[in-house]
Amino acid sequence: MDLDFQKSDGLVTAVIQDHATGRVLMVGFMNEEAFRKTVETGFATFYSRSRRKLWLKGETSGHRLVVKEISTDCDRDAVLLRVEPRGPGVCHNGYQSCFYRRLVNGAWVESEARTYDPASVYGGGQ
Repeated sequence: MDLDFQKSDGLVTAVIQDHATGRVLMVGFMNEEAFRKTVETGFATFYSRSRRKLWLKGETSGHRLVVKEISTDCDRDAVLLRVEPRGPGVCHNGYQSCFYRRLVNGAWVESEARTYDPASVYGGGQ
């Protein structure tokens, strides 16, 4: 499991893809501990750069990501996790994917409806 965690200050980029549909759901970061926990538990775990700590995806919302397959790129500094999402959405803003905005005529527009109410999951203090 020798990934190159040194290139980006101890982190690798983690692209999260729905294993059934192929849709990219989110991008996160993993340090060695987060990667190890992901492999050991089968649930996607990330390193939060803003909070400077590990976080298990779904620890607050219950919307977990069950890992089905892990791949790495040719430089071993990024990983692709193909997952089974458990819950109505991955995005903390209430969408199925964090990639819910599209560039249309020079402006970002929401291209889909919310799949859940984030206030009911996270409260008012996101």
